[in-house]
Amino acid sequence: MAQYINIDNVKFTLFEMLKAQELAHIERYAEYDQDNCNILIDSMKDYADKVMYPVFKEMDEQGAYFKDGKVVVHPVVGEFMKGMGEIGGIGSYLDYDDGGMQMPHSVFTALSHVIECANNSLPGYTGLTGGAANLIVTFGSDELKQKYVPKMIAGEWGGTMCLTEPQAGSSLSDITTSGKLNEDGSYSITGQKIFISGGDHDYCENFVHLALVRIEGAPAGTKGISLFVIPKFLTNEDGSFTENDVLTAGDFQKMGQKGYCTTHLVFGENQQCKGWLVGEQNKGLKYMFQMMNGARIDVGMTAASTATAAYYASLQYAEERPQGRRILKGGVKNVDAEQATIINHPDVRRMLLMQKSVTEGSVALLLQASYYQDLSEYGPEEDRERYHDLLELLTPIAKTYPSEMGRVSISNGLQILGGYGFCTDFPLEQYYRDIRIMSLYEGTTGIQSLDLLGRKIVMKDGKAMKYLTKEIIETIKSASNYDDLKTYADQLKTASKSLESTLMHLLGFAMQGDHERYIADATIFMEMMSSVVLAWQWLKMATTAKTAIVTSQMTYSEEFYSSKIHTMKYFFKYELPKIEGHRVTLTSPDSLTIVEEKKNIAFA
Repeated sequence: MAQYINIDNVKFTLFEMLKAQELAHIERYAEYDQDNCNILIDSMKDYADKVMYPVFKEMDEQGAYFKDGKVVVHPVVGEFMKGMGEIGGIGSYLDYDDGGMQMPHSVFTALSHVIECANNSLPGYTGLTGGAANLIVTFGSDELKQKYVPKMIAGEWGGTMCLTEPQAGSSLSDITTSGKLNEDGSYSITGQKIFISGGDHDYCENFVHLALVRIEGAPAGTKGISLFVIPKFLTNEDGSFTENDVLTAGDFQKMGQKGYCTTHLVFGENQQCKGWLVGEQNKGLKYMFQMMNGARIDVGMTAASTATAAYYASLQYAEERPQGRRILKGGVKNVDAEQATIINHPDVRRMLLMQKSVTEGSVALLLQASYYQDLSEYGPEEDRERYHDLLELLTPIAKTYPSEMGRVSISNGLQILGGYGFCTDFPLEQYYRDIRIMSLYEGTTGIQSLDLLGRKIVMKDGKAMKYLTKEIIETIKSASNYDDLKTYADQLKTASKSLESTLMHLLGFAMQGDHERYIADATIFMEMMSSVVLAWQWLKMATTAKTAIVTSQMTYSEEFYSSKIHTMKYFFKYELPKIEGHRVTLTSPDSLTIVEEKKNIAFA
């Protein structure tokens, strides 16, 4: 079995850096001490080894497709849905009373990382089902909860999130799917939804679509959007099904993640589609953000996991592939010596360190965000708002950085393999295709960047940024206790000040009312801030590792901890300095992408 993950990295980040085992002091999470969490992680790795990884390539070769009005997927989807339902792996974070396991989000995210490294297509089916069930639990009536949630978390029924329409991509204010109230309290639904992940297949008896709908007479724009449950089949009193006029019109054929179906749904083609309102009218987008934010963390982790598996494939190849000979001191190359494995060549080591720094840094950030979610919901009451704001601020970064830099990371891995990286004999080309969708799922990089700079930075008069700055300062102080880390602590301090001054420059445009200029280069700002945030995570990991070495309290080998410090140094040498280029771009007086009135010469 090829290595696609190092479980020690997961446990180090979760228990030694974040100390997530302390969540067991919270009554809700009392069962999740470190020993029990270790058992869960090891068991999930064993399941992934046996069920998921062996079909990873096969699911790409035998991808989902549409035939005779149905979506056909690999049979392992059925096995996976049933298996995860049996072990409580769908909606594990739900209350016991709702059929969940009251699992901390940070532990759930760690388990997700394990299975997504093994196979990045399968977890989407259960992940969206759990997210949809959680939405019904949070905002739906008791009747909706009792009718749909038990079947969903058992893996018998699938769940989806239906936002996008043919004429309305990211602009949700333009959706036209409509609902008209019926005498029985249901609504007649008419419209289309596209790009619906996991939207239909033969291995679930029913599908529960959570859809954004505009009720007749509702206000224009996002203020008039409501949330509906629209089942594929209506359930009769005797448990039998009646069709609900939900038509699967096709399955989109993608360049990657071919084992994960992506459907086109038509509601009410025969004017016989029924849906039920979730919560109050015209609050659908607010409700849906709960699922969307969770999905953004999930997408970020899928990206990080895909890049992680690619890293280990690259590492294995580099350790085994002989090519060339090392250049010794004095510039001498001994042509009579045996070929060196390519991991001995500096440029290959640089690319491997790039992959390691991106993947492990991304996983740390995603677990950090999930840990903040745990504390925002069930931590000390006086701290919950602070952790909520930190989670809100980090979410667009946690989705975007792994998606964008994970792709660059895999590209480096493909380069390590040379021509073999471009061939189907090795998995790098599949990982490269699979990860490309991650920067598009749940809001493109541009949308996430606008969210970061246009909403999250300025919310509550910048409170979240102040909280984050405080967290970074605490890490800098801890690192400064060690002489060999102080240089890097100072470097992060300087980088943080550069980010702050750049942000103040941009805020000047917003204060002048020039909001388009403020957000014009939001994606460049996202890149800059992401690098600072990842440097913060790496300094935390390095400080944790250094403490373990100095105190001789090492769970793993000294080489393991030293590797963390070495990779941190790589990130600070090669990645963090790039923010100065971003600063120059963001503070430039030239405004080259904004259309001037009556003058658009850029593409003449």
